[in-house]
Amino acid sequence: MGDDADVVSSATDLGEHSYQATVRKYRRNQRELRRLRSTVSFQLGLHLTTAIRQPWRLIALPITFPLLCLKLGLQKLGKKPMERENLLLNLEQGNRKHCVVLFPTNGVGFGHFTRMYAVARELRETDPSLEIVFFTPMPTLHILYNEQFPTYHLAGKYKHADMTSTQWNGLVEDMLHMVFEMHRPSWFIFDGAYPYRGMLNAVASQSHMKKWWMRRGSMKRKKSIPVDSTSFFDGVIIPSEGVEIAEDEDGHVVPPILAVEPENAWSRDFARSRLAVSEGAFLVYVQLGAGRINDIENILDDVLNALYAHSQVHVVLGESMLGDRLPFIHERLRVIRDYPNAMYAQAFDASVQAGGYNSYQEMRRFGIPTLFIPNTETGMDDQIARCRKAEQEGWGLVYVGQGESLEAKISHLLTLESEPKVVENGTKAVIDLMKIVQE
Repeated sequence: MGDDADVVSSATDLGEHSYQATVRKYRRNQRELRRLRSTVSFQLGLHLTTAIRQPWRLIALPITFPLLCLKLGLQKLGKKPMERENLLLNLEQGNRKHCVVLFPTNGVGFGHFTRMYAVARELRETDPSLEIVFFTPMPTLHILYNEQFPTYHLAGKYKHADMTSTQWNGLVEDMLHMVFEMHRPSWFIFDGAYPYRGMLNAVASQSHMKKWWMRRGSMKRKKSIPVDSTSFFDGVIIPSEGVEIAEDEDGHVVPPILAVEPENAWSRDFARSRLAVSEGAFLVYVQLGAGRINDIENILDDVLNALYAHSQVHVVLGESMLGDRLPFIHERLRVIRDYPNAMYAQAFDASVQAGGYNSYQEMRRFGIPTLFIPNTETGMDDQIARCRKAEQEGWGLVYVGQGESLEAKISHLLTLESEPKVVENGTKAVIDLMKIVQE
């Protein structure tokens, strides 16, 4: 009798598994069919064949065909909303888990990743019962694995040979659907300047999942996003920074987001011991980015030589995990390839930085006098506007290389006093806004 029950149970489980597999395959096929039908070539071809099947439409074709081309072109440029009526809704909407999925995109640095990393650590500390899952194209997965966060990875489009944006967005959509089906999250948060179409399609199918978009306020002028992007989210979170941010009706400004607070960083003695730097040295931290979109070696060489001209100065060079190994050596130089480097911040007397969000906020919070050399090659982040605020507050300088002396800027930097700015960490405000933590 017991054996018969086991057989029935096994058969039931097998049937349930087969049913779920069939449902997943059906949904994948539906998504692929929708993607094919949304291509420009299909829609133009459909318009022409419809006119041939219905000859009365041929009369208007010289007008309707150019109008359709214009509409499709505006959609591709993000100036006109994409069609959404064919997006497939998930059939298991009500059965949600106490789970959040975080999607930091891969920018030119760690900005998006670090904000999500900071929020995730605050969430875990506040609510240990919450399942926290990452989905990201960032290659630094070992950081998340060391923190015991389940992580799904898809390499960025440009890592794949001959892959079109449509194909890559299809992968994003399918992988996110897999993550949503596996974890059934109640919340989703994306951190990035530009929302991927595949991601938007995936989240649109999850009507019972709360969806949030975190983006910087310091976007370059003349840079735009698809007009329908915000309509896919329940709200937009804008981390505050050193520039004035104009809120829109969907935007919620929160305090700056930091992964490391001063009280959590290593002590000055401990950090300098790890760096093998004596207490009497004047220690300058230098980090000018990963060099993925701009050549940093020449300006780095100039900065290091200007610092070495001051005999009391020792230098810690931060080598980005996203960039190549740097060739510099000197008896007063230490090179670190670590994360988060803010753990060493108490050891530094001054710094030379690019103007990314994390660098700016960390130096401001720790009160480290900083010479900023903004990266002007970023696609959407206005680093110059951000760094000018540091000049106004008196703890920072900006070097843009137009008729300025780098040596004079370095000399001025070494005279600035430490002025820590006491600000609330925005991670708590994000959690309160999203209403994630259980009462």
